Amino acid sequence: MPSFFIPQLRYFSQYTFQIPRMGYRISVGTFFICQKFAMRKIHLLAVLCSLTIRIAAQEYPDTSHVLELNGIEISTPRNAQSLGRLNEIHGQTIIASKKTELIDMSKVSADLASGAHRQVFARVPGLMLWESDGSGIQIGISARGLSPNRSWEFNNRQNGYDISPDVFGYPEAYYTPPLEALKRIEIIRGAASLQFGPQFGGMVNYVLKDGKGNKPFFYEGRQSIGSYQLADSYNAIGGARGKWNYYGFVQQRSGSGWRENSTFRTQTAFVSAEYHFSEKCSIGMNVTHSEVLSQQPGGLTQEQYEDNWRQSSRSRNWLSVPWNVGALYSEIQTSAHSTLSLKLFGVIATRSSVGFLKAINIADTINAEINAYNFRKLDIDSYQSWGAEARWLLHYRLGLNEAHLSTGVRYSDAHTHRQVDGLGSTGREFDDQLAQGEFGKNLRFYNINNAYFAENIFHFGKKLTLTPGIRIEQLHSQSSGYISQNAGEFAPIERSRFIPMGGIGAEYKFNQTSLYANFAQAYRPVTYSELTPAGTTDVIDPNLKDASGFNFDGGWRGRPAKGLNMDISMFYLVYDNRIGTIQKDGANFKTNIGTSVSKGLELFLEMLPVKMMRGYWSAFAAACQMDARYTHWENPEIADNPETAIVGKRVEYAPQQTCRIGVDYKRKRCSFHTQWSYVGEVFTDAVNTVESSSNFQSGKLPSYSLWDASMRYYVSDVLNLQLAANNLLDTRYATRRAGGYPGPGLLPGNGRSITLTLSVDVGVK
Repeated sequence: MPSFFIPQLRYFSQYTFQIPRMGYRISVGTFFICQKFAMRKIHLLAVLCSLTIRIAAQEYPDTSHVLELNGIEISTPRNAQSLGRLNEIHGQTIIASKKTELIDMSKVSADLASGAHRQVFARVPGLMLWESDGSGIQIGISARGLSPNRSWEFNNRQNGYDISPDVFGYPEAYYTPPLEALKRIEIIRGAASLQFGPQFGGMVNYVLKDGKGNKPFFYEGRQSIGSYQLADSYNAIGGARGKWNYYGFVQQRSGSGWRENSTFRTQTAFVSAEYHFSEKCSIGMNVTHSEVLSQQPGGLTQEQYEDNWRQSSRSRNWLSVPWNVGALYSEIQTSAHSTLSLKLFGVIATRSSVGFLKAINIADTINAEINAYNFRKLDIDSYQSWGAEARWLLHYRLGLNEAHLSTGVRYSDAHTHRQVDGLGSTGREFDDQLAQGEFGKNLRFYNINNAYFAENIFHFGKKLTLTPGIRIEQLHSQSSGYISQNAGEFAPIERSRFIPMGGIGAEYKFNQTSLYANFAQAYRPVTYSELTPAGTTDVIDPNLKDASGFNFDGGWRGRPAKGLNMDISMFYLVYDNRIGTIQKDGANFKTNIGTSVSKGLELFLEMLPVKMMRGYWSAFAAACQMDARYTHWENPEIADNPETAIVGKRVEYAPQQTCRIGVDYKRKRCSFHTQWSYVGEVFTDAVNTVESSSNFQSGKLPSYSLWDASMRYYVSDVLNLQLAANNLLDTRYATRRAGGYPGPGLLPGNGRSITLTLSVDVGVK
């Protein structure tokens, strides 16, 4: 029997706490986090935001939990899939005229235990994923020619609050909630910058399951085994009783990984509780703790990739990421026509990596002089950030028409302590202790942000809406420390910015469809990772500048015919002062490489389930045709050199075509799903190097297509069994090349794997 089909059995126990669903919602950050934050600068706004209140007037009912699933559950069998959209008012946030996607996880047939993100996001057209993390722990998504690096071009949230270390200085998504724990994923494209701040990609909100409902207690469990010693256990409990509801889960996962030297262990625990004082006021809290330890197999040379793409020449590279997130929120009805929501949230986390990060063609072997392996490179980041956000929604009339105003304020305080280029141990296992000396770089970064934002929906009759909006950002940044032990401390850097942004959207509804368009400015400060070399072969331009630009969307969506769900749209994204990498003097040179323009067409079509051949069939197609190119070059020193000039060149990691097609068949207790994914070729540097460079960090990656499939059998209403196959044809592909972490060289995707999952869902009424 093939080796990929022989899993190793393990068992873990987990517990989950859920909160029953009611008209109002609250979350609370942990009190120990809040208390620790209070010891620092206590801003007036933070005190005001320590409770979050929300009001849902009866004339204007709360729509924060309403999903547009288009009535599929009425006429179709269990687990019929559909891509929903957010309502024009979602909680206290204005969504009208924006391009949105809503993924209902209860209707997704993906292999959740393996972290198969390409299956979860399959119905989102134009989404690009880095699939170089064989463990499926960290997700890297992008759209419209933006960088997929840990999804940092998106504002990443969980239950509506930030989960990244610093949305301005370090927005990388090191923590992503387990897929089994998700209730839905909400995506707002580029126009989200007005409501959620500096980013070009938009906002992704991972909404966890809750205990809301009519059951005082329920249990949900998923136990999975799979190829390469995969063992995954997810266990959750929750319920509602009186004015209380609760929910919690524990998830544990481990495996040896598809490639050599890619073992991993993860553990995530979450608990939430809500108390409803009345129909007009509630309060709640969320607490999340996550631990990740993963071995990093490093990159490959072109020859290694073609010979055996599972091999690895790095066995001593590790990443450890303990992550803590807390949130306290409350909702209250302030009047018959207005609601108020405030959130207090914080992150306390660490990122530690140790490894041999020399160029991939330099072997990691025993050093004869010391009779041991060479010292490894040790990097440690520590993060402490907290913030408060208040949103107020007002429904009012303007003449004979309805109007809605959403306005709010935000305050955040983020501190990052970065220790880089330390001399790590000579061992093979994870070790975050210095072997000798001090860190080569020791830096502290601070960002303090104040923001005000407002959007208003103006209705003109029952069909036309106009939605203007503004956002004003104030950002104060500081840094201190040293970048070289020999040079000593450098002069502290202090910088303040005042950034006004504006936008407008319009939507016209007719015959269960609508025409929509929006324009919004965007802004992205230089991040800490862009200021700090990622590896020994990276060089940073000391004059990096912030990026700015705008997004435009326009399209037609809805149900133009019975049984058809669609969204056809075009986009135009301008990204000034874009930061990228070129080859200069034999090194990866990171600089402002100029202006890029991304334009294209995004298409989503879905055939809703129809009865045929004694069962129900449904199908979808999500495709994108994109042209993302550099239109202006900032650096005159390199612009005139034909080997480095980039005007007219394609943006790196921006495929011209992506397409995903899926088919579902359901009959009685059985269901079957298959999905085909195609991603066009990409360049990995701004100069569009075709052949692999001598250090294998640049060079075109060819197009690829993958097949995934799964089958599910419902033993009963509370028990089902799923068998999933990822990359069914074992297609060889790669989505990324790296210049530093997690190891220089070409990083391949995953080969074929099989997962078997037993799911149990029981409740006590």
